[in-house]
Amino acid sequence: MTIANQIAGMLALVAAAGAAFGQVAVRGDTVYTMAGDPLQDAVVVIQDGKISRVGAASDVDIPDGFRILRAKIVTPGLIDARCTIGTSGYLNQPHDQDQAESSEPMQPELRAIDAYNPRETLVSWARGYGVTTLHTGHAPRGLISGQTAIVKTHGETVDEAVVKPLAMIAATFGEGARESESKAPGTRAKMAALLRAEFIKAQEYATKREGTDEDKKPDRDLRLEALGRVLAGEVPLLVTAQRAQDILTVLRIHEEFDIPVVLDGAAEAYELLDRIRDSQVPVIVHPTMMRSRGETENLSFETASLLYEAGILTAIQGGYESYVPKSRLVLFEAGVAAAHGLGFENALRSITIDAARILGIDDRVGSIEIGKDGDLALYDEDPFEYTSHCIGVVIDGEVVSEEIR
Repeated sequence: MTIANQIAGMLALVAAAGAAFGQVAVRGDTVYTMAGDPLQDAVVVIQDGKISRVGAASDVDIPDGFRILRAKIVTPGLIDARCTIGTSGYLNQPHDQDQAESSEPMQPELRAIDAYNPRETLVSWARGYGVTTLHTGHAPRGLISGQTAIVKTHGETVDEAVVKPLAMIAATFGEGARESESKAPGTRAKMAALLRAEFIKAQEYATKREGTDEDKKPDRDLRLEALGRVLAGEVPLLVTAQRAQDILTVLRIHEEFDIPVVLDGAAEAYELLDRIRDSQVPVIVHPTMMRSRGETENLSFETASLLYEAGILTAIQGGYESYVPKSRLVLFEAGVAAAHGLGFENALRSITIDAARILGIDDRVGSIEIGKDGDLALYDEDPFEYTSHCIGVVIDGEVVSEEIR
């Protein structure tokens, strides 16, 4: 072998290694950056897992050795703003259902990362359609069911996947929190009273823990510490509330304790648009095609569009279903919302940049901008058309799916 051939072989190995470690360029007929107008015939360059260049193909030089992907439509990686994927599994059997602990009504100390399974089939299922980030964790099945976490849909362990180990604390007002057989809470008034009492305990606990007298400091209490982070404004309370009356209770508690709150579900939010907007509480609205029954009997396909029109920060979710497959796909839910008044751009915003803003991760994901994570979804046509396909997914610059879905 000549020296020239040896050098050529070494360069090829270096190029291959570069592509394997987040060195990718994606060229799209249309690139929706969500940071400005769509770009036509554009290139996104990802280097070391981060976006390093975005612009017209004629203006962007792709470094040698980078892997090049092509697609008709390129979007930021999609974000499911509220689901239980990875804590609930597709088999719907006891061994893969860790999204709800029923032994007590109030358990804010339960950590989603202790239950999340990154190898769960539902994770790869969502990823195959372009979902690169999940806000997942405990389901609305208890007054306070536990913590949520934000993860990427790639990684062999939770440590590899996690973006935020503690994102929010999940609470429920309404039927999901109601206990039976004379157990508390059995009524809405008891739900509110229990939550207020627990917050007061957390306030007193924090005051005593901060005291200088070591002998008077209470023993550590994981439950009160978790609620204390809500009271300190560090972690939002994510409250599932569907009925207008329950939404109003949530807003009252938000004002009483001056805590950060995110509304979840909000099937009857369209009745309270002014009140929600004035409270500056964001909404992760129910899946557009969620079943209309019980406390969601008054849901509307137009709720997301009405929230946007009212100027309320809104995201669409995959949600939680008590039956298989446990979660809906945000791509389809946003597509139906787009056809019912939301429109293409706002529908895409609801599962990219606006979802990232609600989750507090818009510095990393949600738009295609220099310095952000190299998370992209590639489609052969309009992603909201059922005849279109996701043809590629990139997470942190690594091509994690090329299966046509």
